[in-house]
Amino acid sequence: MKYLKYLLFVVIAIALVFFGKGLFTPSVYYEREVVINKPVKEVWAVMSDESKLPDWIEGFVKTELVSGTPNTVGAVSKVYVEDQGQEMVMEEIITKIKPEELMAMTFTMDFMNMDYEISMEEKDGKTSIKSKSTTVGNGIFAKSMISFMKGSMKDQEDENLNKLKLIVEENTKNY
Repeated sequence: MKYLKYLLFVVIAIALVFFGKGLFTPSVYYEREVVINKPVKEVWAVMSDESKLPDWIEGFVKTELVSGTPNTVGAVSKVYVEDQGQEMVMEEIITKIKPEELMAMTFTMDFMNMDYEISMEEKDGKTSIKSKSTTVGNGIFAKSMISFMKGSMKDQEDENLNKLKLIVEENTKNY
């Protein structure tokens, strides 16, 4: 019985830490950056090429336009991604777009919402890409999970941007 009390105390303490972190850290913000040895015009073209998205966005399957005009403010799409054999669907809304400079969008799904912005700047024939992400869990459990996932989300964004860099630098297609 004594061990059962200790076990119960440990379980309660872990639950309090888990849910407490979600209450005190309801959103996660991070920025990432990569420099690509190509001009911004080519970087934008390759990044915008829908056929190349599965090559640099982990788990990307496809997009389906729901409303609006593609690549314009207000365009709404369903984005299908696969994670560990499970297909997930997100709603994407483009909130800002300035070709060869900036694209911002919101992603909405059951578990979380994300505001994402990617900006580009060319200097000496090289393009600096910066991404900014703010993720908020939907519900206390999701907020707690998201608060513990910041490191893995940053790592995934680094991986995606480095894949984009490789694809652009190896590009031979004339856009």
